[in-house]
Amino acid sequence: MDKLVIRGGRPLRGPLHVGGSKNTALPLMAAAVLAEGVTTLQNMPVLQDVFTFSNVLRVTGCHVEFDPDTEPSTPDLMRIDATRVGFPEAPYELVNKMRASFYMLGALLGRCGKGRVSLPGGCAWGPRPVDLHLRAMEALGASITEEEGYIIAKAPRGGLRGGRIRFEPSSVGATVNAMLAASTAKGETVIENAAAEPDIIVFGDMLRAMGAQIDGLGTHTITVQGVAGLQPVTFRNCPDRIELGTYMIAAAMAAEPGHTVRLTGAEPAHLGDSFLDAFRATEVPFELGPDWVDVTGVDRIAPVSVEATPYPGFPTDLQAQWTVLMAMADGPSTVTDSIYADRFKHIPELWRMGIRATTDGASVHIAGKDGKPPHGAQVMSTDLRASVSLVLAGMVAEGETHVLRVYHLDRGYERLEAKLTGAGIAIHREQYSE
Repeated sequence: MDKLVIRGGRPLRGPLHVGGSKNTALPLMAAAVLAEGVTTLQNMPVLQDVFTFSNVLRVTGCHVEFDPDTEPSTPDLMRIDATRVGFPEAPYELVNKMRASFYMLGALLGRCGKGRVSLPGGCAWGPRPVDLHLRAMEALGASITEEEGYIIAKAPRGGLRGGRIRFEPSSVGATVNAMLAASTAKGETVIENAAAEPDIIVFGDMLRAMGAQIDGLGTHTITVQGVAGLQPVTFRNCPDRIELGTYMIAAAMAAEPGHTVRLTGAEPAHLGDSFLDAFRATEVPFELGPDWVDVTGVDRIAPVSVEATPYPGFPTDLQAQWTVLMAMADGPSTVTDSIYADRFKHIPELWRMGIRATTDGASVHIAGKDGKPPHGAQVMSTDLRASVSLVLAGMVAEGETHVLRVYHLDRGYERLEAKLTGAGIAIHREQYSE
């Protein structure tokens, strides 16, 4: 098993490059299943989840080309040939590794009129039920049964039909599945309280490029007029907004006062006003460009309390990183997550590093900086965003920090240790036995 070893105290000098969005890449791959022929996807991140989902597609009969090691000139290019999709199943051994594999439910129903998809796995935190996905498929006329941990979905005779779907609460994953299935259903589908994240907008843009008729992207009401079929396309994935937010936090914490760190390959508008307003309130100077962000180091970080809410609110995927930033702030603050109330498994690990933060229901109260930095320790990753928060803490800690079980991290951050090493941080990967 792998761990990351960080020797703290070295300044982050930059630059850092933001890779393609993980949260958008997987829906784009699922969309490719809907079209016979070869779809080409650009700016795809080199992540474990992308490799896993590639294998999910291969099981169905798709031919997937994505090998960054043998194609160094185009490491971000993926080709998916979905001419033959003859085995409409997503097996447990793959779906259990990542929840986004459940997108195959809508993709297979839309392409084949049936699908057998394992109930999902993924990060080990929080109740994340698939009921919303299933009710959406039923609203389009599909019959749903469960058999030995698999969801069996079948379209009625004549295919899926348009319907009205309302999500309570709003869900990115369920919105993706509903759009996949509705794109080739007969008639109109209205999705109410739909997710409005940039991931959904970019995903919807690809479906429209393939021939889907979709209105309302970026709002909470999406209307889909079903079409007879979709065509393969060449489409570019967007930059990863969570990676960008993580690097902005890293620069605020670890850049030398007065030194500016440039983050490249970015789409700053995708962060949303809530995150940018909160970052501005920390009094850390930053400047937004068309595809870059500059962050300048400071002597003092102002404490800022935040609450994670659905987009355009503060992202839940950045609350763990924000907690570490607030541990370096001059004064107390609170981080509340109204989306996943128990997403705080990183807090006991931060305690091991001397960071004073306590949970209270759906909130974390952070004491702030007390005149001395955190200290290095051996800590355990529990999920993707918790993993990177421990790395951030290790960057500013005294001594050496060992972050164990970084397979969580590899699911969502492309070549993190290589990027940080190139930007001045002392970090490397080692193998260990548990």
